[in-house]
Amino acid sequence: MEPVYIVGVGMTPFTRHLDKSVKDLAALAVGDALRDAGCDARKVQAAFYGNCAQGLIDGQHLVKAQVALLPLGLQGIPMFNVENACATASTALHLAIAYLRSGACDVALAVGTDKMFVQDKATRFAIFDAAWDVDTPEQNHRRILAMGEGVEAPPGSTSPAQYSPFMDVYASFARQYIRRFGITQRQLAAIASKNRRHAVHNERAQFRQEMSIDEVLAAPPIVYPLTLPMCSPISDGGAAAVLCTGRALDRLGLDRSRAIRVLASVVRSASARDPEDLAQHLTRLAANDAYEAAGVGPEDIDLAEVHDATAMGELMQSEDLGLCALGEGGRLAESGATAIGGRIPINPSGGLESKGHPIGATGLGQVFEIVSQLRGECGLRQVQSARLAVQENGGGIWGVEESVAHIGIYGRDR
Repeated sequence: MEPVYIVGVGMTPFTRHLDKSVKDLAALAVGDALRDAGCDARKVQAAFYGNCAQGLIDGQHLVKAQVALLPLGLQGIPMFNVENACATASTALHLAIAYLRSGACDVALAVGTDKMFVQDKATRFAIFDAAWDVDTPEQNHRRILAMGEGVEAPPGSTSPAQYSPFMDVYASFARQYIRRFGITQRQLAAIASKNRRHAVHNERAQFRQEMSIDEVLAAPPIVYPLTLPMCSPISDGGAAAVLCTGRALDRLGLDRSRAIRVLASVVRSASARDPEDLAQHLTRLAANDAYEAAGVGPEDIDLAEVHDATAMGELMQSEDLGLCALGEGGRLAESGATAIGGRIPINPSGGLESKGHPIGATGLGQVFEIVSQLRGECGLRQVQSARLAVQENGGGIWGVEESVAHIGIYGRDR
């Protein structure tokens, strides 16, 4: 199979960009990625553009890619508009990889953007209401809440303020794990505290202040067992990657020493599994496929970027990626093994909880971190001697799991 490389990455800070439009964010991310690659826009032969909220926020329901990218000199090429909930940007990347491997082109661009922060809270949270079957919202909610039955929320542990319905989803996952495996709220706080510590040295992160485990536990509640710092914020941002085939890498004279090879890219959708059959979780199955495609195992991984929309997301994905056994994610986090300098650093970027979560850009934000880590360009948050990384990015809810998930495995040529 023709090798595919990521040769350039760009990412805006993930924060509240009150003075920038979604097109501005796309332009910044694409410009950075092209400069990082040392590649002129005229050499890009296809573009894949991911966005979730722009139609809701400003009415641009159609031709989002063309509106954002044509003014950047990317004209006359095939452009594809992509939406896959919070896995949108990773799906754009996956499609670019497949397009390159098909022989349809030699140089492709993947972009993800979203501008989530608006003053009206009802509009701000409305996008999340569309990330499951809108015909059956009450049924969806009951099914999810049933997973957490048997663990009662203490009085005062649910916020009276409006929050994303996906916090109920992750809280139910957490209560299921409390019931089955005895995970603790303190273990979830250890994950959030670790990610805040990682983000201190990430100049693109939304929250860069350290928080101790006790401070995370004492923070305002969202829904038990989640407190505010355990949950990802509302964010604006853009991220992009320039990809090419091995042939183009040499033909265009790009810097092979900074090119990161895509070893596997797998997208999988949900199945109608029993909620207690965690061994059939879609990210576990997708990860198994990705490891097989890459010819590596979880024991070979040097770092991971995972979809921690809440701290519970990171705990679950550490297990589903095979970085620890099922039921051991809480103890893994509490041991310090997932911190930089530990056995398997997870979310050295700070993760979605601290770095931010502009949903249409999130997956490529993870890829930005992985590429930077594998190049050895992350300064004080660098994972030493990193050569192989895994990425997990999920989106939406169908039944009792994410609607879709992407697993990517990336490495430096040895």
